[in-house]
Amino acid sequence: MIPGGGQPNMQQLLQQAQKMQQDLARAQEELAATEVEGQAGGGLVRATVTGSGELRGLVIDPKAVDPEAASSLQELGETLADLVVAAVKAANDNAQQLQQAKLGPLAQGLGGMPGLGF
Repeated sequence: MIPGGGQPNMQQLLQQAQKMQQDLARAQEELAATEVEGQAGGGLVRATVTGSGELRGLVIDPKAVDPEAASSLQELGETLADLVVAAVKAANDNAQQLQQAKLGPLAQGLGGMPGLGF
């Protein structure tokens, strides 16, 4: 007969939880150090964010700010603002995909830890 009625060893469970916590912290550090890009307007505006979603860079091609292409400065400003928002959104979407790829397997592992409520 197994001591403790066949229940997993609590020390082993705690060690597994610690390892998963360390793996999660390492993955979060990697995400913070990884940069991804998003673009809008056929590449006229490009935004760079970290894997954790921090905006690190924004590049606006001079062609995006051509006053002759717009009927007014207000229209030009609105178009440019829309392009910036779209590029940042695209970059953040890419960061979320990266987060799911990095953190998804770790989250699944946490769900498989009986007795710890994960």
